Amino acid sequence: MRTLSLKLALILLALAAASAVSVSGIAKNSNNNSTEETTIVGYISDSSCGLKHMSGMGDDKNCTLVCIKGGSKFVLADRDHKVVYKLDNTGQEKAREFAGQKVKVTGQVTGKTIKVSAIEAAS
Repeated sequence: MRTLSLKLALILLALAAASAVSVSGIAKNSNNNSTEETTIVGYISDSSCGLKHMSGMGDDKNCTLVCIKGGSKFVLADRDHKVVYKLDNTGQEKAREFAGQKVKVTGQVTGKTIKVSAIEAAS
């Protein structure tokens, strides 16, 4: 009986350790603060409109550029995941030529900000 209790305790201990390892792995993978570069597909938009542009402002490019002229900043609107990412200063400079377009942005993501290394048109 004692041997059976000892084996059962060891099995439970092993299961608990395995669960702790897998949970910490999940938490690490879901952390959106990475030093690795990643690529996110979305649309170059502005911080005023975000995921959806205002009606009556023309096409997405025109609306984005009007809002930028009014003081907004360029953002990456990931419409599929409903997330708006801020772009760093480099991204602000590179985004202008892609206003309103679907793009692939590559860079380091920290929270909801991208330190941009590249922006290119997406198909």
